Amino acid sequence: MGYVERFGVSMDAGLLTAFDALIARKGYKNRSEAIRDLIRQALVEEEWAQGDQEVVGAVTLVYEHHARELAALLIEMQHHSKAQVVCSTHVHLDEHNCLEVVVLRGPAKVVRAVADQLIGTRGVKHGRLVTSTTGQRLR
Repeated sequence: MGYVERFGVSMDAGLLTAFDALIARKGYKNRSEAIRDLIRQALVEEEWAQGDQEVVGAVTLVYEHHARELAALLIEMQHHSKAQVVCSTHVHLDEHNCLEVVVLRGPAKVVRAVADQLIGTRGVKHGRLVTSTTGQRLR
């Protein structure tokens, strides 16, 4: 990790109490770990906001297994975006519903566009893009 620098933070007592309760629920060992994660999250959001930074994301899609041609269409869309698709996995949730998880990598605006296209496909019941980072810019 290298050199660690200490700094102080001033805040309203009520806000600090709420923050301490939050970090306890999330299982952080101390405030420093929680603050480091908040800073990292802000940096990841900044990477995505710039649009041209290389990022990674996971798209989850829930859809009906028997929807006409939907599975084939989703696969075709992934093949069309093969430069961004790292991998995908398919899970049978029950006899009617499937979960597809697609990992994407590339410039943020391109990854978001591919994710939006997959999520917006007719027949997809629910979809979400979870944004992350390649980690190259985080310490």
